[in-house]
Amino acid sequence: MSPTIKAPLLPNQEPSSSSSSESHGSFAGAVFNISTSIVGAGIMSIPAAFKVLGVIPSISIIVIIAWLSNVSAGFLMKSTLVGESTTYAGVMKDSFGKTGAVAVTIVSMVVTFGSMIIFSIIIGDVLSGNEKDGIVHLGLLQEWFGSHWWNTRFFGLLFIFVFLFFPLVLCRRVERLALSSAISFLLALLFVVISSVLAIIAIVQGKTKTPRLFPDLNDGGLSFFSLFTASPVIVTAFTFHFNVHPVGFELKDPLDVLSATRVSVILCATIYSATGLFCYLLFGDSTMTDVLMNFDQSTNSSIGSLLNDIVRVSYAIHLMLVFPLLNFSLRANLDELLFPMKRSLVEDNKRFFGLTFPLLISCFLGAIAIPDIWYFFQFLGSTSTVTIAFIFPAAIVLRNVNGFSTLREKIVASVMLVLAVATSIIAISTNIYTFTATEEI
Repeated sequence: MSPTIKAPLLPNQEPSSSSSSESHGSFAGAVFNISTSIVGAGIMSIPAAFKVLGVIPSISIIVIIAWLSNVSAGFLMKSTLVGESTTYAGVMKDSFGKTGAVAVTIVSMVVTFGSMIIFSIIIGDVLSGNEKDGIVHLGLLQEWFGSHWWNTRFFGLLFIFVFLFFPLVLCRRVERLALSSAISFLLALLFVVISSVLAIIAIVQGKTKTPRLFPDLNDGGLSFFSLFTASPVIVTAFTFHFNVHPVGFELKDPLDVLSATRVSVILCATIYSATGLFCYLLFGDSTMTDVLMNFDQSTNSSIGSLLNDIVRVSYAIHLMLVFPLLNFSLRANLDELLFPMKRSLVEDNKRFFGLTFPLLISCFLGAIAIPDIWYFFQFLGSTSTVTIAFIFPAAIVLRNVNGFSTLREKIVASVMLVLAVATSIIAISTNIYTFTATEEI
């Protein structure tokens, strides 16, 4: 039998229990939790992907990856329900033994912990500013109150970690984060609405940049291979599979998570397409890797200071509310790796706090010590996120230890596996070549 974690799941109750209906998560809560898991820091890189790929290929890749993500999530839940596992790691153990369980746990932890540090860094940039390529980007606190010791990155992040993150990460059931997830998702929609309005105004005034419908390959082979470095950015933006099991097994029928996933993927694909298109129309070839920098006043943007502040505040709050969802998954995976045979994490206060505090402190110290890990995470995204979203689910289907896979599913899984591995290898090779070429210059 595979090791399971009961921490994110429902306690064992009799079906006739009067409180059983109250213990189950709602469908709407599942949609918001999954949507919030999808829409994270990756949304700010989508416009840069549009700049590299062009409008038509970008939208096409978003649609394809959204469909593949939905299919791979279905693979995971179907393989889970035909066996005895209740977690991603448990399914991998059923298919590939202990090695598979450890592999998916470690990769999931790398993805979630790296994302949490990225979120913290961006929140620090929004609040306390940053310097990039010799250009100083002021944070909101500096713009509003001037530069002081208490609005530096260290103290700004310390306040957020103590008074916001800490209370949220103490939630022991993911369903309790549904309200914060809903607010976070609505803030992402607010960003899309503001970008859309600004783009429409710019169109009316004739100030929009002319977008490329297709990529510019005039620079030769390197330009062609650089297309593969943009694709993992979109893949990273659709990585939510580490939260499928915690969300699904809090529903009355775990299969309902597939419908919730489908709704979430469609919503997020629409948000990504709109964000990429409208921000690309606004900024054209000057679109930065983190488009939030384009909304900074010090970049001489034509956008008013009020809209600048609204965009940055809404995005920062959005990331703050996504953070506890990632922490939830990271804590569950770490608990399964270290204490596979222990009782429910919900019932063990010593183990719960013993995992929660070190993770939170490590993330804070990482965000302070590493002020800019964007390129590192981009390199990591072409490996870990592709693995967790596509390679592992496809491998489970092809392994077919419980005999549940149909011929059609095996064909789709084979294509998914080949595309994921090939794209990842090309992206890694191109990143290494670009990095070494830059160092030689």
